Amino acid sequence: MANPTHILIIPYPAQGHMIPLLDLTHHLATTRTTTPLTITILTTPKNLPILSPLLSSTTNVTPLILPFPPTPGFPPGAENTKDLPPASFRQLIPALSRLEEPLGHWFESHPSPPVVIISDFFVGWTQRFAAKMGIKRVVFSPSGGMALSVIYALWRDMPKEEDQDQNGDVLFKGLPNCPKYPWWQLSPIFRSYVEGDYNSEVIKDGFRNDMDSWGLVINTFDDLERVYLDHLISVLGHNRVWAVGPLFPPHGLKDRGGSSTVDPDTILSWLDSCRDNEVVYVSFGTQSLLTTRQIEVLAEALENSRVRFIWSVRDPSVTNELDKEGDRKIHNTVFKEFEDRVGDRGMIIKGWAPQVSILRHRAVGTFLTHCGWNSVLEGLMAGVGMLAWPMGADQYTNATLLVDELKVGVRICEGPQFVPDPCVLAQTLADSVNGEILDRQRIGKLHTSCLDAVSENGSSSKELVKFVKMLTELKTKNT
Repeated sequence: MANPTHILIIPYPAQGHMIPLLDLTHHLATTRTTTPLTITILTTPKNLPILSPLLSSTTNVTPLILPFPPTPGFPPGAENTKDLPPASFRQLIPALSRLEEPLGHWFESHPSPPVVIISDFFVGWTQRFAAKMGIKRVVFSPSGGMALSVIYALWRDMPKEEDQDQNGDVLFKGLPNCPKYPWWQLSPIFRSYVEGDYNSEVIKDGFRNDMDSWGLVINTFDDLERVYLDHLISVLGHNRVWAVGPLFPPHGLKDRGGSSTVDPDTILSWLDSCRDNEVVYVSFGTQSLLTTRQIEVLAEALENSRVRFIWSVRDPSVTNELDKEGDRKIHNTVFKEFEDRVGDRGMIIKGWAPQVSILRHRAVGTFLTHCGWNSVLEGLMAGVGMLAWPMGADQYTNATLLVDELKVGVRICEGPQFVPDPCVLAQTLADSVNGEILDRQRIGKLHTSCLDAVSENGSSSKELVKFVKMLTELKTKNT
């Protein structure tokens, strides 16, 4: 048997980034190849538990555990975004680059070091490291093709705030469909760089290193974003761009998450009692935090809409005003009184929710979402209509794709501080269930395309096989 091809995986320690890359790793580990693969995945001690499902279900994946680099201003032991404030990625990304030295020692001592690094687009320093080691680096994008196209355009063209047009928008003329966004909706990392943040210089170099990398793997699929995949191929100057999504856990592996106030079986039993498509699922992901006023308005809208719903709340005792104890008390009071009023018409999940299972249940027809890319793909895979409330990062771009280009969603509001009119929102929720504002035929067609992409002979499955074959050829050429 041929010697194994050794691959090194380097994630970024945020749940929305790690989980799809771990799913990709599982698929790489279990894809049949003539040359076997052996995979090492870099992690720090506190992030090791999230690897458990992957390590227990594969035999050719091994963790490389390196201590988290000491970082001024970080709480002791903080090494993932769950432990840190939402804006901490501006310090976390540079902090992770300090793993380069211990990683270099591991390479030098390894009897058969990796021939390629696959790493998240937030760890662009790995391109420089791979070049120093004489191996290839592949970027993994947890964001879609449109969002990545916007990100690359920002760091390549470096627009300034004064470049806005008369309507206050920055135009991306070089991109398909010429998207445009107001300055406040652009990447906060990019805006920090323009405003002179020192840490963002490292981040800028990282994204430019991404564009110089040997290949790119994206969590998307051909029918969804072909025009943006072609654009990226043109910008990067090569065709080593593989669309392998939607990336989901392998069959039999349950949703990954933490503790919750509601047992998953209880949730599914409640959904079983509902009619098809009558439930609205509400979730703002693992990072977005609603203000107390936003919580009050959303609760009022859900109550007055008379729809059945599941509302996944990130934390029962934290609002966006993290330093105000009074607001936290208001938060808890709002939920208690709200739950008493709606009774069994709705369910509130405090903590982790089995989102994939909820969305795929026949009773769920609408998803009120912050438009994080994982949530978008999960919604498309489930065939639900989406109500878009983007909060930051790539979510504004994802909402543009969903609402304006694909027309499978409705934008209800935008921004982390915006407070919608509760009466208008209540009517929108009711209309979404009644089929008056969502194009179910278009949603169903895209749902079918999504399923086709990950079928045995689908576009994403074929791209994954091509990608693995290319990796094994790297081993052959370097042997």
